[in-house]
Amino acid sequence: MTSTVHSPQRSKRQVRWSVAKRVAGLAFVAIVVVLIWRSLSGIDWNEVWGALKSYRFVTLLPAIGLACLSFTLHASFDLLGRRYTGHHLSAWRTMLIAWLAYVFNLNVGAMIGGIGMRLRLYTRSGVSASQVAGVYTIAVVTNWTGYMILAGLMFVWQPPVLPKSWGISPWLLQVIGAGMLVSGVAYLVACATLRQRSIKVRGRRFRLPTFRFAVMQTVLSIVNWVTLGTLINLLLPLQVTVPAALTALLVGAVAGALAHIPAGIGVLESVFVVMLGHVVPESTVVAALICYRALYYLLPMVIATAVYGCMELRGARRDRPDAIGSNP
Repeated sequence: MTSTVHSPQRSKRQVRWSVAKRVAGLAFVAIVVVLIWRSLSGIDWNEVWGALKSYRFVTLLPAIGLACLSFTLHASFDLLGRRYTGHHLSAWRTMLIAWLAYVFNLNVGAMIGGIGMRLRLYTRSGVSASQVAGVYTIAVVTNWTGYMILAGLMFVWQPPVLPKSWGISPWLLQVIGAGMLVSGVAYLVACATLRQRSIKVRGRRFRLPTFRFAVMQTVLSIVNWVTLGTLINLLLPLQVTVPAALTALLVGAVAGALAHIPAGIGVLESVFVVMLGHVVPESTVVAALICYRALYYLLPMVIATAVYGCMELRGARRDRPDAIGSNP
């Protein structure tokens, strides 16, 4: 009797909640569309087309293959997060969400891509917000642990010569590299030796994974960064070596992160021109970076936008009030 009396009220609450979710979803989609437009509006598409036409298919095909490998490696960070949090989603669904989040993160920034997209898609699939936070934390730690170790090794082994206006001499860069290397190794040591399996960072507790888990994080991240450096090197003339392209990428990545510019537009190009302009013509470097952005940023963004739109439409159909009413 009690359930019969309250069922109309529950039905109204379900309808209101469904409408609220649809409005929130539409608002989120609108924000994403605006950020996409802002990110892509400053690009000279004629220049992109001209740069792409200058490359032969035999050059672009292995670059596309390396781009696919990099996306697969980065999406596997969320598989580690799945293992860390124990959420129920399948591996392919987890990697799809991770790929979408990564592509949007590249193009419109971490707040919408890395955090917002994961929160939207994971929670819609029944994963709790705390689990989403754990997945995102593991993805970030994985990416930057490998970066710290790889960049530290590169800067200590062969520090690049930066412009004097940057105020960073080779020996200072070696010191910075040593500090980065120590930080990355310290994470591995902590995971291997600390008995207290959680640490407090900025008021939040982070449960340390096992040493084997941390090694998997580091290896995946380093392989991904080397893959990206090799991809860019394929688009540059033969005079540029893979270590030189990789070092420029590592410097450009941290510069772009510090600049807080979506997609690091202009920052990455400037770093590559400064660091490689004495080896090959600046116009050649810029053309290679435009081609890289077309292959690794723009084309995946077009595909990801279409996939995300289809997922939102399917989710909206499931959340319709009549659909809720048909499934008591």
